[in-house]
Amino acid sequence: MSAQSDRRWAQLARELEFGQLPELRRQAEGWRAGLTGLAALVAVLVTLKGRDDLDRIPDAARETAGALVGLAFLLLVAGSVLAVRAAHGSPGEQVLLAGQALRDWTRREIVRVTRALRCAAVCCVSGVALVTAAVVVVWTTTGAPADHLVRVVTTGGERCGELLGSGPGGVVLRTEGEKRTVLPARTVTSLVPVSTCASSG
Repeated sequence: MSAQSDRRWAQLARELEFGQLPELRRQAEGWRAGLTGLAALVAVLVTLKGRDDLDRIPDAARETAGALVGLAFLLLVAGSVLAVRAAHGSPGEQVLLAGQALRDWTRREIVRVTRALRCAAVCCVSGVALVTAAVVVVWTTTGAPADHLVRVVTTGGERCGELLGSGPGGVVLRTEGEKRTVLPARTVTSLVPVSTCASSG
């Protein structure tokens, strides 16, 4: 029984040589489908808005995120091309009829397919990592400071915030924690531009 089992395993090992390339082709086809889906997902994410205040993100962060997404898309496309090459071979390949030539070609093709699959996997992981980095950059970057900050001294104290407007009705501010504050003109004694409201009362 043991000798028969050993012979069977030896036979399977000899047959494995003939099925290795088709198996690699099937794996490559799966990678190709996955990478195509990821590239499409990146394209969709680029067209959708993540944050509503992207215009308030500093230009450097916005450009960095855009470059990361663009590079990720290129990597995913490159991975898809490599996976297609691994799954279907190169265009114009000749069919080999001689046994020894076919064996040599198969061994070389196995090496090429394996290398292409590894590169496709690296492209996939790198592309996903870059997309993640772009999302982190966009969501963690502090918005640009508000323009036109002023400190308004009134008869009741000081207020500091972004100047939204002024007129006969008073001074309109956007203060921290509030959407809009109107200070009546009769109570305003002075208005001074400032760079920050951190030290305001």
